[in-house]
Amino acid sequence: MIKKLFRQMLVTQVISAMTVTLCLLIDSIMIGRFLGVDPMTAYGLSNPLLLIFAALGTMISAGVQVMCGKSIGSGDRDGTDANYSASVVMALAIAAVGFIAVFFFTGPLATLLGAGRPGPDNVVFDLTVDYLKGFIVGAPAFLCAQLMIPFLQLSGGRRRLVVAVIAMIVCDVALDFLNVLVFHGGMFGMGLASSLSYYAAFLIGIGYFLRKDCLFRFRPKKVTAAICGTMIHYGVPTVINQISVVLVVFLLNHVLLSVQGNVAVAAYSVISTIANICYCFGSGCGAVALMLSAIFYSDEDRRSLQKLVKVMTMYAAGLGAAVMVIVFLAAPVLVPLFLTGGTEAKGMAVLGTRLFTLSLVPSALNTTYKNYFQGVSHIRLAELLSFLQSFAMKALFALSLSGVLGVTGVWLCHLGGETVTLLLLAAVVWHKCGAVRFTADAFSMLPADFGAAPENCMEHSVRDLDSAIEVSRLAGEFCEAHGMDDRKSFVISLAIEEMVANILKHGFTADNKKHNVDVRLITRAEGAVIRIRDNCEGFDPLHYLELHNADDAVSHLGIRMVMAMVTDAAYVNSLGLNNLTLKL
Repeated sequence: MIKKLFRQMLVTQVISAMTVTLCLLIDSIMIGRFLGVDPMTAYGLSNPLLLIFAALGTMISAGVQVMCGKSIGSGDRDGTDANYSASVVMALAIAAVGFIAVFFFTGPLATLLGAGRPGPDNVVFDLTVDYLKGFIVGAPAFLCAQLMIPFLQLSGGRRRLVVAVIAMIVCDVALDFLNVLVFHGGMFGMGLASSLSYYAAFLIGIGYFLRKDCLFRFRPKKVTAAICGTMIHYGVPTVINQISVVLVVFLLNHVLLSVQGNVAVAAYSVISTIANICYCFGSGCGAVALMLSAIFYSDEDRRSLQKLVKVMTMYAAGLGAAVMVIVFLAAPVLVPLFLTGGTEAKGMAVLGTRLFTLSLVPSALNTTYKNYFQGVSHIRLAELLSFLQSFAMKALFALSLSGVLGVTGVWLCHLGGETVTLLLLAAVVWHKCGAVRFTADAFSMLPADFGAAPENCMEHSVRDLDSAIEVSRLAGEFCEAHGMDDRKSFVISLAIEEMVANILKHGFTADNKKHNVDVRLITRAEGAVIRIRDNCEGFDPLHYLELHNADDAVSHLGIRMVMAMVTDAAYVNSLGLNNLTLKL
């Protein structure tokens, strides 16, 4: 089920990761083709500030993914609402402060970004100011659109996410063409077009949160400083990564200006825009790894975490390799989409793009593992990897190689930085293990006493009634082998058979899709825990029983009987999966 779930989530998450990047890509193409090299330079200089907003948005998004993953995994609905509410409040506060700061201090910010001081001969300064003012109009939607992504994923609203991203792309392309061909709004119009397209995506996404059956409820009274602080704590590795990206773009812009001038910055704007699209595939793998690892970690599910490590490694390496080959071969075709004139800039951009693609496999692996470590509470390791991957190693290679190889040395910083970071990660894992081991158990980095011991845990998948009866029988034998009396063993066996049979009867026949049920039984000193997870349509047996409590006592007998036997029951539907936990 994990492999199938990862694949399903990955497609949506990659598309969602492009929410910000696609608008920037479209702007880059339109600016390069219709407005020229100076506007493209201004766009490149604006990127660090845009990335700061993206960093703050992803910080909240990552933090709330970890916190909601844990609260959902433990069935804590009040905690889930509190986390959701805190994230909304923080996003709106950042949007308000950012809007005021950028709108009223645009000039000094443009100078700080490298656009120089205002003057009749400095066209780039005015163009940078115009673009920033147009972009900042969409700050609230920009942040809220990022924030919606994990919540729609957790609630299984993948289709709505895809529709929102498509609407954003269509709006941005249409508005960019109107700006260039009809309104002639220049760089301000390009920034404003992106802003309006973010609002289009936001309006589509917000529809889910207004529904009565929404998994999340906005309850501002539950927002506390402690929750906000914890969210920031869990999101710090992501914001370190994003700020490191800002710093490295800022550094490389200045190195390129000193080595080759504006033409090199324009070429790097093209390379970084293509790179941002390529990074979405690794970011998609990382986002899925973060979400699933947080849920499985909260559930103390060692086996699922190890399976996740195998699956995420396979997809990260495979996607990275595929994108590398495609972009490497397509570089001469892609670069002219961004630059019409300037043969020198085109040549630089093609070479730089091809050298950049060589870093995509280690980059995807670094990003995925970094997010996984974030989800399993190895926050310091995730922070270190973020800093090394996104700034320190790339800066080291750029500064050392640019003096020897010039612009080519700068292009090689991505390959060198990502490769060395991956080697350092492997060294940390091997040091922890005390040996060089390429296993999921080693790279999962879980404590030896994490979760239930293998001998105290039974896990099986069910696809039909015969296998359900067999799993029920095995559960009874498992309980007896762990010292439970006949009555307790029978109760646990019966609870599994009744609940799984109910899923098979109603869930498997609701549509024509393939389904399966995973049963996990853990024995502990204080009792036993049964977790039943299926990928059928959403069904909450606890809520259903409440609604039909006044019915004939004979009806719904299976659910009534099971609920009468257990000491505690919790249900949550997340990631499109039904999760029922029973404690006896």
